[in-house]
Amino acid sequence: MPDKTKKSRTRSEKKIGRIRIGFNVLVQIVLILFVVAMVNSFAFKHYARWDFSRDQKYALSDKTKRFLDTLKGKMRITVFFAPNTPITGDVQNLLTEYQYAGKGKVDIEHIDPERNLSRAKELFDKYKVVTDESLLVLDYDGRNKTVKASEMADFDQSGMAFGEGPRVTAFKGEQAITSAMMDLVEGKKKTLGYVTGHKEPSLSENSSPITVLKTFIENENIKFQELNLLDLDAILADVKAVMIVGPQYDFSDREMKLLRDFWDKQGRVLLLLDPAWKTPKLRGFVNELGVKMNDDRLMVFLRTGIQELALTRDVQAHFLGDSPITKRLADVRALFLGGTSSLTPEQDRVRAANIRVEPLIQAEKGYFAETDYNTDDQAKLQADAKQSSNVPLTIGAAVEKGGSADQRVQVNSSRLVVVSNATFVQDNAITQDQQGLDFMSGSVNWLLSREQLIGIAPKVPKPLTFSLNEEALRRLRWILLVFIPLVPALIGTMVWWQRRV
Repeated sequence: MPDKTKKSRTRSEKKIGRIRIGFNVLVQIVLILFVVAMVNSFAFKHYARWDFSRDQKYALSDKTKRFLDTLKGKMRITVFFAPNTPITGDVQNLLTEYQYAGKGKVDIEHIDPERNLSRAKELFDKYKVVTDESLLVLDYDGRNKTVKASEMADFDQSGMAFGEGPRVTAFKGEQAITSAMMDLVEGKKKTLGYVTGHKEPSLSENSSPITVLKTFIENENIKFQELNLLDLDAILADVKAVMIVGPQYDFSDREMKLLRDFWDKQGRVLLLLDPAWKTPKLRGFVNELGVKMNDDRLMVFLRTGIQELALTRDVQAHFLGDSPITKRLADVRALFLGGTSSLTPEQDRVRAANIRVEPLIQAEKGYFAETDYNTDDQAKLQADAKQSSNVPLTIGAAVEKGGSADQRVQVNSSRLVVVSNATFVQDNAITQDQQGLDFMSGSVNWLLSREQLIGIAPKVPKPLTFSLNEEALRRLRWILLVFIPLVPALIGTMVWWQRRV
């Protein structure tokens, strides 16, 4: 009996021990899962990101981070980027950094305009997007602004002739996006005065020939204000720049005085002149600033058959990349429809007055400037074309008085952009050429001193390269030919010897 009682007690103790052990294990598993869940939850809300890449491509600057900390409302970013855009991946990664640094204040929606057509059309209509280029739309407190892909990178197009795609030479996504955000948060739109009273294209009419340009400029967080200089004693103080587009009648002496007074007070002027209309006082104003508008027309003979030549006055021109206005349009071609005259920049004549003149647009080779442009004598025109030299023919220029030639130095100055063609901005022409819109956008932003709104440098790709001298190459040769094959041979020999013993 005692033995049976002892055995039964031992069995019950073993059962209790197993239950206790199992319970302990279960509790430990639950506690571990709980701790893991708590750590994961805490890490989901409180985490840090580091960019260990060599060029810090997506690391936001302190200036951007400080700005995002000051946001009081939601910044909504809608991404309209086609997958084949060269910087699509870079933009998506950069926006992820904005979303993280914004701490819940930045919302992002990605839309593929080639697949989600209905949603893309809905938002295009809402934000009045007039370009088919990949872009971002930033919306803040009821105001919106677009940032195009071409504004976020510099591209090298030299490989296009060999079937290669454009190569990104500098990524400026942070500079463009943060600049646009600052414009929106500022709230107050920049005012661009539009001069009327000389049969310029109307802005207010539904049938206005420059509706596309107007919408495009307004999307830059800019508002137009029509100005009739005859009704003013001075150009309004909140007008930072004025635009004069194709006046058919010349300005009066009183209007010219207002324009000169505005210029002398560090005013900004965008002047598009149609050479078909005589405006000697406006031309004289431009001439005083070092740009002579010549009384001629640019023409070119194009071969249409074996022995047939056709004369055209539409000018194929390219942008020069020395100015901040046209830097990203360097060597891009654009068509200037209608009559165009040549401009002669005369820097030496105005250098003493601290005026800098810079050509912006030049006609392609083959064009000649004809002074007898009303003649129908084809033989004379062909003779003039043959006699014309290959001197570059300028049709657009920028003028700055005061300021600094160093773009990094911000100094108040008077600025002027003049183009000897006013037809290229009309709807029937500018819808054929995105380059025209981009040039107008660059000109307006330069006049409003917005080309350097923030000092965020572009990220230039830095390819990883190795430079080896003769000694290093000799060592590398020994490593590849002797050391690397010798290591597995020695290991194999040691294993064979141990097994043999």
